Amino acid sequence: MSIETNTEEQVFQTKEVSVLASTHAIHDTYTAFLPALLPVLIEKFSMTNTAAGLLSVFLQIPSLLQPLIGRLADRRNLKLVIILSPAFTGIAMSLLGVAPSYGILALLLLSAGISSASLHAVAPVLGSTFSGSKLGKSMSFWMVGGELGRALGPIIIVTAISYLELGGLPWLMLGGILMSVFLFGKLNTITTKPERAPVSEHMRKALKKMKHIMGPVAVLIFTRSMVSATLTTFLPTYLKSQGSTLWVAGASLTILEISGMVGALIAGSLSDRFGRRQLLFSSYFFTPIFMFLFVQAEGILKILLLVLLGFFAISITPVLMAVVIENFSDNRSFANGVYMALSFVLHSMAILLVGFLSDLVDLRFTFLIGAGLLPIGLIFIRFLPKTNSASNQPN
Repeated sequence: MSIETNTEEQVFQTKEVSVLASTHAIHDTYTAFLPALLPVLIEKFSMTNTAAGLLSVFLQIPSLLQPLIGRLADRRNLKLVIILSPAFTGIAMSLLGVAPSYGILALLLLSAGISSASLHAVAPVLGSTFSGSKLGKSMSFWMVGGELGRALGPIIIVTAISYLELGGLPWLMLGGILMSVFLFGKLNTITTKPERAPVSEHMRKALKKMKHIMGPVAVLIFTRSMVSATLTTFLPTYLKSQGSTLWVAGASLTILEISGMVGALIAGSLSDRFGRRQLLFSSYFFTPIFMFLFVQAEGILKILLLVLLGFFAISITPVLMAVVIENFSDNRSFANGVYMALSFVLHSMAILLVGFLSDLVDLRFTFLIGAGLLPIGLIFIRFLPKTNSASNQPN
């Protein structure tokens, strides 16, 4: 199959969207190594939780470049970004276990972060051109790919540590390299440059036009990030501190991500039908309830609540992405880059705050703080534009 982008069809092109989702899955398998590796790295380098949280910031800090990458993708063909990102990220993340110092860890994570930021700025928008009138569904496919990767990553890395030990982890980079070779053949005819030339205007003016949507979206991102930072970054560390083995702690993150993957597949399509705001409201209403219950639960009930948390807390990302992309169709890649950069800044702030609070008090109380902040987002959902089926048509 070769992906052609010279016509904009009004039907959902499953094969094309699936190739991009598969790329996302392989790529995010590698970036998902970090949370499950944190307990090992904390012990190896005698780190505090704050220093451990900072490692996640190093991985995400290149996201600040995403508006520039997106603006370039609106004007140039950046297909090599998509093709090479699984290899670059796979190599960097597979070397974490043999890094000799905290500084080398930071450099490897920055390298993986540049590759990741480039992929996430370009590929979702390319996928939107294959979505027809089902933009939410396309974002769900993209998100499902990422969630599948984030579900597989923790279980792969903890299993690899068990059998290969830290010194054998570089072998894992082969998966990313092979994926890039596969993509080189599959994506040889694509272009990320849109058929219709983007609106040419100064970045400052373009950003000013976006503030009426990016403002409430920023609040929604931050309040959600206080929950996702505790769950996706510190869940294995929290469970290990509660007496779980490293393997069980990593497997719990896999359960969370698989549930988020299922929720993401459903949420985007439902938002096409019922509207983005309705889906966002459900997530921001139910997630804090399940978070409060999770920290109190034991045994099988804890696993059930992890499933519910993944379904309601993580699955909402494709809905937010659809809100941004559909409302800025003249500069889709730039708008997506701004959204991604905002996500980085606010999520990084949340990770550092969670790490600081957990050192100051403990992780359990920090989970409760995150849950308590999330309902603030309910106030800002109503400031987002309403969505109906007509508004989803690509321009």
